Amino acid sequence: MLHNKISDIDFVIFDVETTGLLPRSGDRIIEIAAMRFRSGKPYDSFSSLLNPEREISPAAFAVNHISQEMVESAPLACEVIPRFLEFAGKGCLAGYNVGFDIGFLENEMQLFGESLAEDTAVVDIIRMARSILPRIDSYGLASVSRYLGIRSPQQHRALSDVEMTAQVFAHLVGKLKDKGLDDFLHFYNLFGTNLKLIEGLSAQRINAIQRAIDLGVELNIRYYSGSAQEVTERKVSPKEIRQEGKSKYLVGYCHLRKDERTFKINAILDLEVV
Repeated sequence: MLHNKISDIDFVIFDVETTGLLPRSGDRIIEIAAMRFRSGKPYDSFSSLLNPEREISPAAFAVNHISQEMVESAPLACEVIPRFLEFAGKGCLAGYNVGFDIGFLENEMQLFGESLAEDTAVVDIIRMARSILPRIDSYGLASVSRYLGIRSPQQHRALSDVEMTAQVFAHLVGKLKDKGLDDFLHFYNLFGTNLKLIEGLSAQRINAIQRAIDLGVELNIRYYSGSAQEVTERKVSPKEIRQEGKSKYLVGYCHLRKDERTFKINAILDLEVV
């Protein structure tokens, strides 16, 4: 998967509606929907209500309008979630603020003694929006949709939100391709959330940079700048690797900008010794 083009990847865009906000407090999924998406087009869908075996909070009902009566005869999570995972197959899971959805999905699986495979690829579409559309006022799904000219109203039902998210995703991927970023490995390095998939590759990149520093040689790098929304090629004289929070950065003299610059290492698409 990692070495394919983005257009060759099956993305499974999904969304959940829940009884509340916190699975640790006992909140459960009451609806899950998904759409398989490839080469910019959806081609299959999945949707089901779930019986949460608990009451739906008034606040949740006010948002999604899913009533207790609607879910009383629905199947349980232990029946629905395996069907969802079969639908997803080996596709890359994607969602808008996907950490929320993944958190609930993993919680449901733990309740019946299962867990997501460690090599499950997961992409956060809100992270894409923040990087590719850096100057808009709000990154809520409805706001981003309006900014991109998508007119469908957000209904806060799982399938309709998935359909809107898929349109946003298609727009954002198109903008990346226009900037020259069309391979999945680099895409996932920027927007993936399950970094276990690329830990080895990231370590190789860090080791290569450190080796260049030790040898005192210059690097040619291909770099994706989220703020400038562009991919550039630069010659850099590497100085150090710096850790800031959870991210690592290459600090060095940039011959393109003729000044010292800091480059986020997971945004370096390619590098080679000059």
